[in-house]
Amino acid sequence: MIWLIALLILVGVLAYGRASLRWTTLVLFGWLGLYSMAKGGGNFVLLLWVVFDAVFIPLNVPAIRKRLFSRVIFKIMKKMLPQMSQTEREALEAGNTWWDAELFSGNPDWKVLLDLPVAKLTAEEQAFIDGPVETLCSMLDDWDITHNRRDLPVEVWDYIKGHKFCGMIIPKRYGGLEFGEYAHSEIVMKISSRSSTAAVTVMVPNSLGPAKLLLAYGTEQQKNHYLPRLATGEEIPAFALTGPHAGSDAGAMPDTGVICYGKFEGQDKVLGIRLNWEKRYITLGPVATVLGLAFKLYDPEHLIGEKENIGITVALIPTDTQGVSIGRRHFPLDSAFQNGPNWGKDVFIPVDWIIGGVDQVGNGWKMLMQCLATGRAVSLPALSTGAAKMASRNTGAYARIRKQFNLPIGEFEGIEEPLSRIAGETYIIDAARKVTAAALDDGQKPSVISAIIKYELTERMRRVINDAMDIQGGSGICLGPKNYLGRMYQVIPVSITVEGANILTRTMMIFGQGAVRCHPYIQREMEALGQENPELALQQFDGVLFEHIGSVLHNLAAGFWLGLSNARFVDVPGDQDTQGYFRQIARLSVGFALVADFALLTLGGSLKRKERLSGRFADVLSNLYLCSCVLKHYQDQGRQQDDLPLLHWACQQTLHRAQQSLLAIFHTLPMRFPAYLLRAVLFPGGKPYSPPADHLIHQTAALLLKNSPARNRLTHGIYINHKPDDVTGRIEVAFQAVFAATHVETKIQTAQKQKQLPKGAILDVLDAAISKAIISKKEAELIVDAEKARFTAISVDDFSPEQLSSVGVKMQSNRNTI
Repeated sequence: MIWLIALLILVGVLAYGRASLRWTTLVLFGWLGLYSMAKGGGNFVLLLWVVFDAVFIPLNVPAIRKRLFSRVIFKIMKKMLPQMSQTEREALEAGNTWWDAELFSGNPDWKVLLDLPVAKLTAEEQAFIDGPVETLCSMLDDWDITHNRRDLPVEVWDYIKGHKFCGMIIPKRYGGLEFGEYAHSEIVMKISSRSSTAAVTVMVPNSLGPAKLLLAYGTEQQKNHYLPRLATGEEIPAFALTGPHAGSDAGAMPDTGVICYGKFEGQDKVLGIRLNWEKRYITLGPVATVLGLAFKLYDPEHLIGEKENIGITVALIPTDTQGVSIGRRHFPLDSAFQNGPNWGKDVFIPVDWIIGGVDQVGNGWKMLMQCLATGRAVSLPALSTGAAKMASRNTGAYARIRKQFNLPIGEFEGIEEPLSRIAGETYIIDAARKVTAAALDDGQKPSVISAIIKYELTERMRRVINDAMDIQGGSGICLGPKNYLGRMYQVIPVSITVEGANILTRTMMIFGQGAVRCHPYIQREMEALGQENPELALQQFDGVLFEHIGSVLHNLAAGFWLGLSNARFVDVPGDQDTQGYFRQIARLSVGFALVADFALLTLGGSLKRKERLSGRFADVLSNLYLCSCVLKHYQDQGRQQDDLPLLHWACQQTLHRAQQSLLAIFHTLPMRFPAYLLRAVLFPGGKPYSPPADHLIHQTAALLLKNSPARNRLTHGIYINHKPDDVTGRIEVAFQAVFAATHVETKIQTAQKQKQLPKGAILDVLDAAISKAIISKKEAELIVDAEKARFTAISVDDFSPEQLSSVGVKMQSNRNTI
């Protein structure tokens, strides 16, 4: 038994230290030699030597190893490997990997994350936010926009165009603002805290529109023509991808273009494309002047090459082109942003309207995957952050202002719980947004991370708004000019649905792509398996395979050791408040990598069809990424001690979710007995992580009830005003007035307890309090001002029957003129 334990420890140390095959062979040879001398020979010792020679001699001779081991595994994996469509392949090739690959490795290098430059604004970007963005927000009346106009006012459209809000990503040489992704995010976030309609209107040209495609792939002629016009709003872009018969399945797109000759602008024989399409859900479609169109291109007469079925292609088409029809508007959940269908019947365009010209035919899906991830990585996370920060600041203030049973409702334990979730989730959301934007500005293009934060931030924003609605109660559900939350609640499913519906983003994109894209070996193994030269393929596969096996053995040993020690001895960065969380991310990263390899080994290509399993893997990876972002964000903000409740809540919540998702995976893996053994290896002491405890819930909720630097940091960057007649300004005014009168209110309540004053409403005892010199007249004025502001803040709208019988104005049946 002692020799066996020694052998297991020795193997574990070798695996943990990633010892090479030769070193492993030498060390085990030495152990076997010592064991033989100690036992003096015998049949069992002889058997051990035979097994050792049969395994390790072939492994150390490449020619024998390839023939006996690698070739067999090569053939098995070749059969297991699923057929990959062109669109899947191009999606995998889009962008690059970054911190997601480190988490997938099981051995994250913290320098990769922590050395990332802090997200910062230039002086010019900050001036734009303090100037034009602030002014734009002050012009926005969301009730008027969504209820009366169903559109932005003309003066708002003009302001957006005149100040180049649609040209934030366009370089200055083309007349744009040339802002970074972090500035883009900050601008959309601030506008979204005021009006989701305005935020969507601004974000689409800078993410979902043709400008990004032109910058990356357009010809110089196309750039010179369109980019200056897009920057100034002379052209309003829309991108048409989704159709009635093919939503997420681009390969099933029925929209077609056929290369042919036709008449165009007075010329009888122009090489072009005959297009037929039908699209819907196209944001800005009803007001667009230029349409980015995705379609399948065919060349039956081989006019531009040898291929007949060329593939998905993207072209820019002015909407006044003959045959183009812009339909009536959709009405997405009582929001007012422009969205609608369009179609074309036998539309003829010249081939030079293809983005990038003839050289880019068939590259449309690759172009889209490379460029349109901005909508997932920047715009929608910014919109989610704006909504979460707005809810944190205003619902937290409301919970302090609103009283029941003579206490602020925010002090009730039942309210503290959702209030802490609002604050903690907002901290997570903002951390992920900032860190990801900083990575994009640093040159990273992490496609898997863009899917993670699109899914996680929109879902967490949904929970924040739901909790805010519960706290607001009747004031949240009664729509009107005073309700700042109702429209946000209504529009939540829009962000959940667009840019890849969240269900598919979670179950197909995050782990479905991440399992190949971020895995340190899978993609290289797939490349080797796809080699046409058999000998070269086997040589490449042999090298990667044994690296992969070494990694699995390392993760097995590391997973057991970190589980046994709770990762106490792992060398990580951070301080006494954060090192524990760094260690737990490292521990879960090892477990995630090991279980992912087990799933890939036992399920092979069928794993991509196991969407519930894939979704749980996605949850683990996503929560590890979010926890990492929280630690980076805390460091970037100077490790503010006031923010510790937010840090602890966010880290504990994400680690607990990652743990629960990882444990759930074991119940759905095949080969039940090995799966449970694997669970015992990774969690030898049971579940180590719990959700935030009650004392932490209290501390986190309390941050939203105080006028503190922590509250201001948490909600920094949204639109804030102090106008008593404004939808959110009245909340801010009341919050400040209530705080200014707190010490006076305490004096009166103390006097009432001591029976110096009669019980009753505070306004009813003011005169008595003044006459008994309990408070001064000036202090009484603070109470009067606070109570007046409090009533204004908690008031809700009411309407006459006539107003409700003819709600708003009728939407225009066709496209609007702006």
